[in-house]
Amino acid sequence: MSVHPNLEPNAPEDGNTKLLSIGAQVRDLRKARGMTITALAEGIGRSSGYISLIERDLSGISISCLQRISNTLGVQMNWFFQGQNDTPENEHGIIVRRNNRRTLDLGLMGITEELLSPTLTGAAELTLTTFSPGSTTGQQGRQRKGEEAGFVLKGSLEIWNESTCYRLYEGDSFTFSKPGKHQCVNIGDIDAIVIWVYTPPSY
Repeated sequence: MSVHPNLEPNAPEDGNTKLLSIGAQVRDLRKARGMTITALAEGIGRSSGYISLIERDLSGISISCLQRISNTLGVQMNWFFQGQNDTPENEHGIIVRRNNRRTLDLGLMGITEELLSPTLTGAAELTLTTFSPGSTTGQQGRQRKGEEAGFVLKGSLEIWNESTCYRLYEGDSFTFSKPGKHQCVNIGDIDAIVIWVYTPPSY
């Protein structure tokens, strides 16, 4: 992950550290990069007003848009995961406890990501995604950089891979072996929960 030499990925020092919203993180990282709202907007092909709404938490942000923001600011999307407390020394790099996962809350978009991998230095990255009913990753889709696979733990999910649509239900699994774009939509009336595997780590 490419980061600014004076920045470290978001991780609270203790359980009482206040977590920042996605908008606040985008704003802080943009300013740390010395980038104007206009420059960021131009980098992702959106208006300055839209970036301003995101930074003030007045607009939702899709995964595809967050991916473009991350690319423009020079970080992986996993930069925005936060919330993990200190891990016991004998579990560091091995175990992620249920109540100690780093999370990425997309708020108004109705999608929450939880990082299941203890580190981002291995050959694969594991996440748990919860899609609220009707939520979507965005019409432009998310760009895959490597192989991705998933397993539907609960609910139903519609996945568009390029121009092909797949409808998946609890217990179904899938693999995308080539780079490309895909879009996810929760077509059901309950939360859809999916385990994802990325290799190499690229979220």
